[in-house]
Amino acid sequence: MKQDARGEDRRTPHRASARRAPDAEDHPRTGQYRPSKAPAQRVEDDRYRAGSRRTSAEPLSASWKPDVPVSREKADPPPKSGVAKLTKTYGWRVYALPILVVLTVLVVVNTANSPAQPIAEQGAGPTAPGADSAGGDSSGGAIDGNGEQAIPENPATPVDLKVPTADLPEGIPFTQAGAGKWHVVPGSGPKIGTGKLYTYTVEVEDGIDPASYAGDDAFATAVQGTLSNPSQGWTWDGKIAFQRVDANFPNPSFRVSLTTPETTHRPDACGFQIKFEASCYRKSLGRVLINLARWVRGAKAYGPDMTGYRQYAINHEVGHALGNQHVGCGGNDQPAPVMMQQSFGVNDDYVAMLNDIPGGDKGKVAKDGRICKTNSWPNPTPQ
Repeated sequence: MKQDARGEDRRTPHRASARRAPDAEDHPRTGQYRPSKAPAQRVEDDRYRAGSRRTSAEPLSASWKPDVPVSREKADPPPKSGVAKLTKTYGWRVYALPILVVLTVLVVVNTANSPAQPIAEQGAGPTAPGADSAGGDSSGGAIDGNGEQAIPENPATPVDLKVPTADLPEGIPFTQAGAGKWHVVPGSGPKIGTGKLYTYTVEVEDGIDPASYAGDDAFATAVQGTLSNPSQGWTWDGKIAFQRVDANFPNPSFRVSLTTPETTHRPDACGFQIKFEASCYRKSLGRVLINLARWVRGAKAYGPDMTGYRQYAINHEVGHALGNQHVGCGGNDQPAPVMMQQSFGVNDDYVAMLNDIPGGDKGKVAKDGRICKTNSWPNPTPQ
């Protein structure tokens, strides 16, 4: 009776299983529980195996080790962007390339906007006695010229020299310090000469009292008139040509700039190692700096001839822009070469004393006692 009751209890939860189609190996059911041909073994262990079928002798139970199915197929990774692919392929080079491109653009822009640096042409041909040709040395006599450092009017080392003709003459007052910036005087002109073309602007430093130099137009007229002289000026031998341009012209060859003494004294301009006022050509600025003090007062060697001195100052400093260096007197009572430092004098001994110091323009002028006459022009005796 106990066995029958237990059998009934066991069949009760599995009445639904009787609906299966009889198998060939199934025993016919006669109403009494019959154990299966192969009783389940190791019930205690197998019944907890994941995925196994519960035996008829087992109660319903939850698995101790639930097995959550995980799909073995991984989702496709999102497609990589173009930058990511380049970074994976080329590594750090991807970041270095834009930097190099930016640096290259900056160099190109800087080069395109820098003032033109004319290279004087060494030309063969007849030269008139006492005349200066447009050809010159590559250093150009500029303070910051290439190769051997040359000077404009004053040497690079402080020195206290008592040179009688180098002092600034007495005269009318002038503006000592300006704003350090220049404005272009409006106006342009035709091409003068048949050789290599050099373009230039005429500029005046901001903050100068125009009463001392008669105004911008007067300065511009003097500059353009001096550089346009076809027989005595730099264009006399056919090697170069000049043309004045206005502010809209890109990158002129040089800028003739009327400048206050304090600005010319700056180390990045003419400097002021010795206490004699001087003009200069500053290659890094692309400027011919005409010292206002000299423009207003002149030089002792020229006396009252202010027009002659101003023509000399323009021709001398533009001569540096063309590539010419300082020279000495060619002979007693001869016209002084325009590249002689006539602002300090026309006596070779005086000029040599200025140059023969550490950092000066040594060797350019011999201490030979020669004394020339003042001269404003590259070709003083046209034929």
